[in-house]
Amino acid sequence: MKKLIQLFLVIALVSALLLYAISRLNSSQGFTSSNTLTIYNWGDYIDKDLIDRFEEETGIKVIYETFDSNEAMMTKIEQGGTTYDIAIPSEYMIDKMRQEDLLVPLDHSKLPNLKNIDERFIDLPFDPGNKYSVPYFWGTVGIVYNSKMLGGKKITAWEDLWDKDLKNEILLTDGAREVMGMGLNSLNYSLNDTDEAHLQEAKSKLDGLTPNIKAIVGDESRMLLEAQEAAIGLVWSGVASEIMAENEDLEYVVPEEGSNLWFDNMVIPRTTKNVDAAHQFINFMLDPEVAAQNAEYVSYSTPNKEALKYMPEEVVKDERFYPSPELTEKLEVYENLGKKNLARYNELFLEFKMHRK
Repeated sequence: MKKLIQLFLVIALVSALLLYAISRLNSSQGFTSSNTLTIYNWGDYIDKDLIDRFEEETGIKVIYETFDSNEAMMTKIEQGGTTYDIAIPSEYMIDKMRQEDLLVPLDHSKLPNLKNIDERFIDLPFDPGNKYSVPYFWGTVGIVYNSKMLGGKKITAWEDLWDKDLKNEILLTDGAREVMGMGLNSLNYSLNDTDEAHLQEAKSKLDGLTPNIKAIVGDESRMLLEAQEAAIGLVWSGVASEIMAENEDLEYVVPEEGSNLWFDNMVIPRTTKNVDAAHQFINFMLDPEVAAQNAEYVSYSTPNKEALKYMPEEVVKDERFYPSPELTEKLEVYENLGKKNLARYNELFLEFKMHRK
């Protein structure tokens, strides 16, 4: 027993020495909790040169991690095992996170560049007064299509996708809110509808789209559409912008029945250990020239009205990606449906995917 205790003490001592050495090493390199910022973002959703610039200007070391869904991000932050100082969730998830007390209120006095955000994107229902979040990017959900592959045919509405001539030509994104929303909008229902009869009607109509669906995919859609493996895709506006730059035969449309107007915002999770650095980073990203550079890299629409002055005129005047207020007022933001209703959406979406097999 004595030898076992001695072994335990030796292991404890070695562990303590290793932890001390690591701490000293990080400190000697400047990587302490007081000047380290951990950012949790979607993949390839920032110009990495801007991270380098922020580090150079502030002396703050940035650790950058990525997630592939709002739900995955939420789960990681709920668990609390990892320190995140900045996260960039979508609007409905921000609503859920603030209701579950997972966010730190923002100090607007430390965000003077907040004045650069277009008033259209301030004080929205998912975060009244922007108490917890600041707009990062925004856009729409719509249809990208290859006019040449369709023989010059134009698509203007969701209903057009049910055309029998489009057999095996459509790629759908693998998302319950997007696909169920498409089904609901095609019937002129809200994409936040929770009426069971309406949901069943939308699912039944989606089942009728099956012959026209080539695949239900994730990020592969951009590659497949660029390579002309399919003529039509249900995509976010930023994805459409990227692939249209590679193929001049592609067009993008927001369907006339309505669609989703989405927002991704910067927030400070409760897991933060560096609130001051988080505010510094948010304010840095709100600088007009920084926001313009980031928008040109990512290809999504910036909510920073002052940034538009630093961007190519042909980009900011393209109403497919910077739609007019008249159009955006007709679109819907995803609402937080609650666990029960979201589970129902996911269940119906899964049934739809199984119906295809």
